[in-house]
Amino acid sequence: MRLGFIGSGAITEAVVTGLMKSRSDVETLVVSPRSSSVSSRLDEMFPIVRIGKDNQDVVDSADIVFLAVRPQIAKEVIGELRFREDQHVVSFIAAIQIEALAKWIDAPVTITRAIPLPFVADLQGATAIYPPHDLIADLFSSLGTTVQAKDIKQYDLFGAASALMGTYFGLLETSARWLEAEGMSYDQASTYLRQLFGGLAHATGASEARSFEAMASDFSTKGGLNEQVFTEFTGNGGTKALTLALESVLKRIEQR
Repeated sequence: MRLGFIGSGAITEAVVTGLMKSRSDVETLVVSPRSSSVSSRLDEMFPIVRIGKDNQDVVDSADIVFLAVRPQIAKEVIGELRFREDQHVVSFIAAIQIEALAKWIDAPVTITRAIPLPFVADLQGATAIYPPHDLIADLFSSLGTTVQAKDIKQYDLFGAASALMGTYFGLLETSARWLEAEGMSYDQASTYLRQLFGGLAHATGASEARSFEAMASDFSTKGGLNEQVFTEFTGNGGTKALTLALESVLKRIEQR
């Protein structure tokens, strides 16, 4: 298996790191010279990785080409490259539809979109792909779990859900700063919250509950403090604000 990565940012680093941990069938892996700090680090860490002379060298050296460039420069970068008809192109580029990619590539390649998250470096998390494809699903299953969207609407919904990461950390930061304002050191608050939410993440994965609502009930005593916080959070518009934000992100993803 010969792999090439156009764009050498955080997601490329996470995917390459995960692949090097989980796959023994990668013959060559070529990364873009752009973002030299990431590409140089990967080149030093893994003997099988080499830095391409340029983006065309990456394409020429690979059977599967991963596109990991910013949407703002995607058309310019992709339009300059020459692809082969036997290649498979996997795009990590948010909100760029397959039709646009096909036009820019201008060759009869197979195109799959994917949403790998940073956790794949540690072989955790789920990667959404569309359209379904056995080879690409197997590749990302090596990095955790693959979910194959049945249609573009479902894929876009996975993309919207993936945008919750900043809110998760924002919730932790807000909580830590509140504890600090009440007299606790930020470091102590951070340590406690990391352990609390880390434990909750483990409980979520291990739970046999059929819904998050059921898990909330399991972790909330009737009339207790956990129930009070969520009730007040909801009453003050917290869940409504989250729903509106997700709807807004979905519109942006769908380019509506």
